[in-house]
Amino acid sequence: MYGWIWRKLPGATTTARVVAASVLAAVTAAVLWYAAFPLLEPAVPLDEVTVRK
Repeated sequence: MYGWIWRKLPGATTTARVVAASVLAAVTAAVLWYAAFPLLEPAVPLDEVTVRK
């Protein structure tokens, strides 16, 4: 899969592809952080911690 992404990235030089891959990773992280994780938060109650002895 990563090879396919690397071949599809624009740019003739390795530097351009590294920059494009970094931007792609940053955009993916931002979408997950600001869109996906807030939607999933009600289903994963991380604030409710139960300690059993």
